[in-house]
Amino acid sequence: MLSNVNLVYFSPSGTSKSVLTTLADNLPGEKKEYDLLRQPQKQEIVLAAPAVFAVPVFAGRVPAVCMDSLTKFKGQNTPAIAVVVYGNREYDDALLELTDILKVNGFVVVAAAAFVAQHSIFPIVANGRPDQKDRDAIVSFTKKCTKAFAAFSGNETIKVKGNSPYCKPGAVPLHPSGDSKCNACGICVEVCPVGAIAKETPQKTDKDRCISCTACIAVCPQKARTFNGPVYAVAGKAFAGKNAARKEPDVFFAE
Repeated sequence: MLSNVNLVYFSPSGTSKSVLTTLADNLPGEKKEYDLLRQPQKQEIVLAAPAVFAVPVFAGRVPAVCMDSLTKFKGQNTPAIAVVVYGNREYDDALLELTDILKVNGFVVVAAAAFVAQHSIFPIVANGRPDQKDRDAIVSFTKKCTKAFAAFSGNETIKVKGNSPYCKPGAVPLHPSGDSKCNACGICVEVCPVGAIAKETPQKTDKDRCISCTACIAVCPQKARTFNGPVYAVAGKAFAGKNAARKEPDVFFAE
């Protein structure tokens, strides 16, 4: 029986955390959380207890902005689960990249998965996901993960979908900004992981810094920050047309 489980996640829009929460709720043991968005890891930390790592997919890759924090976590032949969450386009090389990072840092990946959640930039795509079918899949995956943890030997190897060298991530030309509902509360300023929002002008966004992670949209109590404009509308329609077909989770287990 698991006594402790570490939960390490980066979740600007909240969807990766939603997936992880469903997973964690179905794992036994006490949970310790590491939120890499709100508390980036500055010092190396060794995790002896089993760990679950969850990140969103940014342009087919693990988000570069959380890479420094991720690599601070070190295992001691520690069993781990790798999870990526994507918006129904494709997860490309992100899951392979995450498992590679964990292996290099002393973890033994016993299970891995790519789950679908509502797209953060174009929420019309995979709207409302993870839905009940997704949650059922997460629960089923978690039950198998619990068995994998219990049977852990330290010699497991896992093969997941992806290519190496990894795909080159492209820049996102769309950036959110504030509208007239903004009351300058400053919450978005504090949560932005790249400092793209100035306290003095929170309605504006520094497009050279912004990585379109949508953390500012997710935390705004006034719902004042959004993507907008004709370019966004055209891009959204095209993206939705290409990615309307429902994708299902991919899960992998070590042997």
